[in-house]
Amino acid sequence: MNQTVFKLDEVSYAYPQSEPVLSNISLEIVAGERLSILGANGCGKSTLLKILAGLLFPQSGTFTAFGKKVEREHFKGNLSTVYHRRIGFVFQDSEAQLFCSTVYEELAFGPLQFGLPKDTIRKRIDELSSILDIEKLLEKPPFHLSGGEKKKVAIGSVLILNPDVLVLDEPASSLDPRSQTWLLHLLQSLGKAGKTLIFATHDLDLVPHVSDRAILFDEDHTIAADLPVKTLLKDPKLLKQVNLVDEHYHTHPWDFQED
Repeated sequence: MNQTVFKLDEVSYAYPQSEPVLSNISLEIVAGERLSILGANGCGKSTLLKILAGLLFPQSGTFTAFGKKVEREHFKGNLSTVYHRRIGFVFQDSEAQLFCSTVYEELAFGPLQFGLPKDTIRKRIDELSSILDIEKLLEKPPFHLSGGEKKKVAIGSVLILNPDVLVLDEPASSLDPRSQTWLLHLLQSLGKAGKTLIFATHDLDLVPHVSDRAILFDEDHTIAADLPVKTLLKDPKLLKQVNLVDEHYHTHPWDFQED
């Protein structure tokens, strides 16, 4: 039986001067899962991801990660360091996590913060840049890159630490078709390697190829369904109910072929 990575019990969260964006969320995620978090804009998907990534903390309810309770007052020092090494978070907007002068420095930043030897860092960058096909970009400023290239670098800056869990917010947004295909293949490879993959998206074309389970949020910031992807995507009534699709939505049989 796989280890429980995350467990949320009646978790709620609200930003200052606003209504709750998460309301009594109970959820368990085990190691090696490929999980999509679906829902209309503003339903709480990104907030949930930030809690999983240790960037926000529940205002009520309990949240445990790798068997340990996660709370703001205890989340400091070594605990925070270990947590962020095991869990990698990729923002929807790649520029939000790119700030170094060159792509090489961007990839090296995390390992340097964790005290890895420079020779080890160089080796990791050489290997990862080959996998991501960004060898020719290493000396370029990140902000001069295309949207697809920035996404590769942002993902690379997380993968360089070899996290157990990868959390991605709308990973396919703003990508051209070629970059979307690259992303799909990368996520499939990471899943086959045993990584736990969790991502928020409203791209229903991507979901069946890179996830097995789906959490569907309602517009009232609660979980409307927790189902196998194949089951959920064959239920247009439920998808319409939460405002994720319109009346023209129909399922495609090829969505559910094995990759």
